[in-house]
Amino acid sequence: FVSSQVEILDWETKKQLCFLDKVEPNATIREIRLMFHKLYPRWYPARQSIKLDPKGKSLRDEEILQHLPVGTTATLYFKDLGPQIGWTTVFLIEYTGPLFIYFVFYFRMTFVYGLDERFTSSPHPVVNLACICHSFHYIKRLIETVFVHRFSRGTMPLRNIVKNCLYYWGFAAWLAYYINHPLYTPPSYGKKQINFAVIMFLLCEAGNFSIHVALSDLRRNGSKTCKIPYPTKNPFTWLFFFVSCPNYTYEVGTWISFTIMTQCVPVGLFTLLCFIQMTIWAKDKHCTYLREFKDYPSHRMPIIPFLL
Repeated sequence: FVSSQVEILDWETKKQLCFLDKVEPNATIREIRLMFHKLYPRWYPARQSIKLDPKGKSLRDEEILQHLPVGTTATLYFKDLGPQIGWTTVFLIEYTGPLFIYFVFYFRMTFVYGLDERFTSSPHPVVNLACICHSFHYIKRLIETVFVHRFSRGTMPLRNIVKNCLYYWGFAAWLAYYINHPLYTPPSYGKKQINFAVIMFLLCEAGNFSIHVALSDLRRNGSKTCKIPYPTKNPFTWLFFFVSCPNYTYEVGTWISFTIMTQCVPVGLFTLLCFIQMTIWAKDKHCTYLREFKDYPSHRMPIIPFLL
């Protein structure tokens, strides 16, 4: 075979950082990252963004040099992504916080609502139910993080974890403060409203878990390539017939049901923000599917069947 040469430039200054000689044509971007790492130990592979164009997309680890639109001397561009943290660690930190923060308000710690004996427990059963549902949701997320999720990208920028934790932890405290407040009033329609919400909550949680398992199965062999998800024998996955990201559909349904259950304004605002953010993520994923696969089902919508 004819060996290739790889020139790596700084994406911003265009200054040459290194010149790799006698690189095998079938070398992957991952292998090139490792070669670069040997020359610059501080830039470990997860911290590197390697591109064909300074303003283009990062190349995937599995992409092969000879399949790229380059000659025998390939010019690649490097961008420092900054310190990275593993996605598993990110999710464990993000989801453990809300779980324990909620308990601070549920158990009516004296520094939250005061020392009055009337404030030590709630007379409303829905408050206990809300705590169970909230805890179940985040325990489920933690279990999925450890045993179910397979990440196409192993890390995220370390700086993002502060922003993410402020979002999850802050909202958990805000919701918990009002739901467990001594002046909290239960839902207008009583048990009927609560029972309906609990059934909806459990169905959405089951659906969300089913979708995560189905998506994980696509990467069972360790592959990081994007694949089209299809419905399985599990009825909860049949939402794939209509939307690209049913995991987000079920997630929004979970928080809508929690809003109905608690009839609490902060929960409703949190649900609205969740819907907006997940719609953005779903649209991005939907566009990726359309770009990657010419045979992608044309009738699917990003998050809401037939609408959005």
